[in-house]
Amino acid sequence: MKIFFAGGGTAGHVNPALAIASHMKQVSPDTQIAFSGGVGGIEETLVARAGYPIYTFPLSGLSRSMSLGGVQKNFRAIRNTVSAVRRAKKILREQKPDIVIGTGGYACFPMVSAAQSLGIKTAVVEVNATPGVALKRLARKADTILVSFEETKAHFPQSKHVVYTGSPVRPEMFEARGMPQDKLFDNDKPTVLCFWGSVGAMYMNKKMEDFIELLSKDGSFNLLQAAGKTNFQWMPGEIRDHGVDLEHSGNIRLTEYIYDMAHVMNACDLVICRAGASTLAEVCACGKPSLIIPSPYVADNHQEKNARALERAGAARVALEPEVDGRSLFEQTKALLHDRAALDDMGRKAAAMAREDALDRIEQAIRETVAR
Repeated sequence: MKIFFAGGGTAGHVNPALAIASHMKQVSPDTQIAFSGGVGGIEETLVARAGYPIYTFPLSGLSRSMSLGGVQKNFRAIRNTVSAVRRAKKILREQKPDIVIGTGGYACFPMVSAAQSLGIKTAVVEVNATPGVALKRLARKADTILVSFEETKAHFPQSKHVVYTGSPVRPEMFEARGMPQDKLFDNDKPTVLCFWGSVGAMYMNKKMEDFIELLSKDGSFNLLQAAGKTNFQWMPGEIRDHGVDLEHSGNIRLTEYIYDMAHVMNACDLVICRAGASTLAEVCACGKPSLIIPSPYVADNHQEKNARALERAGAARVALEPEVDGRSLFEQTKALLHDRAALDDMGRKAAAMAREDALDRIEQAIRETVAR
């Protein structure tokens, strides 16, 4: 079988595709895999590290602004998309995949749309409770829609075939749960892992500067934070301005991105993060307690809906971005770390929410779609 995956912009749109690709190759080593995405997107880095070929197109998202600048941006975005669809058709005619699978972000649109116009089987994978704009549009003609939440089915009433599978998570995330907990720092303090998605979140990173200043004086736990590519360019300097020497700190480490997430997450005691569905699925797979600050800048406030599901299960605590600052976030973190029994209970409840059979269900659905 030959499969094209299409998606990108954030790791949350790429990692599910990589998880499915790895599983398909494991089950059938002769499976041929290729990816498509946007030029300069994180998909270029992640897919290359995984060893798969990737086709990229110059793409950009649409602006909601009706200003002259917004209209001009939308004109460029539409022009780039039309050009990308045309090139994608040429690639598909040459490569002749059995199915094209979209995993989200505007970067998935050209390849999936081109496949649908050529009569090639397509599937879309929606990991969030509320579908994104690109996937919702592509789903109208998709042969199969794979969803991670039962309630997501209601968003596709006219679609041909909607299957609840659970969220695709890289197997190493589940495997890490049973491994010994390594030390990321040369001390015996509890460790907090903080990241705001692959792109980063400027406002939360700004608040983390005060958090880090407080931690440098308090010193009661370790912090490993991924700032994201853009934010990592300015954040170390601003932290220095707060009087914190990151180079010689024994309990604070700032990085751009975390590639070995399974190892790192397993080694931490608490995760502070956004509420993208892929992120939360990995937190649950690893069986880790979390303090979640959902992004308020997403469609239909779907991140808070994702986060509240964990909170209701007792697997996480949720704080809203407008209601927290660096100090309150620091104090909440200290309080959680102080109650080891509560952390362990949250971790067990998170692990209970993970769907270990999701990749098997997705693989079966893909094969059935190709066979139909």
